[in-house]
Amino acid sequence: MPKVTYVGADGVTAATLEVPEGTSVMKAAVLNGVSGIVGECGGNLMCATCHVYVDDDWNAKPAPAVEVEEEMLEEAAAEVKETSRLSCQLVMTGELDGLVVQVPESQV
Repeated sequence: MPKVTYVGADGVTAATLEVPEGTSVMKAAVLNGVSGIVGECGGNLMCATCHVYVDDDWNAKPAPAVEVEEEMLEEAAAEVKETSRLSCQLVMTGELDGLVVQVPESQV
């Protein structure tokens, strides 16, 4: 099963989870109590409370953000960076095994 590492906003705290293929990075975080990922809309691309920064080494691997995701990121509470993604749109595959994402300081 592929793994995702969630790095806390402090840049030190981290949790690595096994995430079934086909499951979003947001859903895995919410189901496992990862601090800092809210997912208010349940993964329906209607908010930005699952904003994460994809680690530079992984930024090119997930499918690119679609226009609606980019528009939702404009509503993010924390700074939007080149590596910003909504974790509800990052769906795990074997190719993403080892993915590292950092949670921003604020979601709301």
